[in-house]
Amino acid sequence: MTAHTATATGTAARARTGGPKDDGPKILEHVMGWTLVVVIAMLVVQLGLL
Repeated sequence: MTAHTATATGTAARARTGGPKDDGPKILEHVMGWTLVVVIAMLVVQLGLL
């Protein structure tokens, strides 16, 4: 398979690699992300790194 035929097949031919699903709950993803940011910020402040 050449580079041209690989790009000509488009995204429909790509195999799933076990990554996050496209139809998941976006709000939960955002809440968990911001929770992780806050926890890391609290850890940095508690350790005196800031």
